[in-house]
Amino acid sequence: MGARKRLRAERVKEENKSIAFAKLNKSPITPRKMRLVADLVRGVEVNKALNILQHNAKDASTSLEKLLRSAIANWEQKNEGRSIEEESLFVKSIEVGGGAMLKRIQPAPQGRAHRIRKRSNHVTIVVDSRDAGNVVVEAENAE
Repeated sequence: MGARKRLRAERVKEENKSIAFAKLNKSPITPRKMRLVADLVRGVEVNKALNILQHNAKDASTSLEKLLRSAIANWEQKNEGRSIEEESLFVKSIEVGGGAMLKRIQPAPQGRAHRIRKRSNHVTIVVDSRDAGNVVVEAENAE
C-alpha cells in the first residue's frame, strides 16, 4: 500500500471512529409506514429518540427502538473509554428502503384474481457523536 493511500485510510478510520450503525433487513412492515416513524427521530439526540419511540403507538416504533438500541450498543463497543452522556450521541441518518415483496393472490368475482403485494423493508440507522468533529479539529491544531 502506498503512503498516500495508507494516510487516507488512517484518516477515514479515525473519522469513522465516532460513527456506529445497525441494520434491520426484511422487516415485515411496509416501507411507507416505517418512514413515518423514522422521520420522527432523524437528527434527534439518542435519549430523546428512544423516548419518542417508546411512547409512539405505531408497530414500526418497536422495531426501530430495538434497532436504535443496537446502534448505541455498537457505538459503545467501538468507543470503550467514552460515555454516551458526555459525547451527546444523536441519530445521524436513517434510511428506509424497500425489501422483497411477497406476491399473493386474492380471489375476485367471476373467476378473476387480484394480486396482493406484501411489502417489506430494510432499515439502516447511523449514530454519531456531536463532539466528534471538534475533537478531530483540536487534535490537528495541537500538532
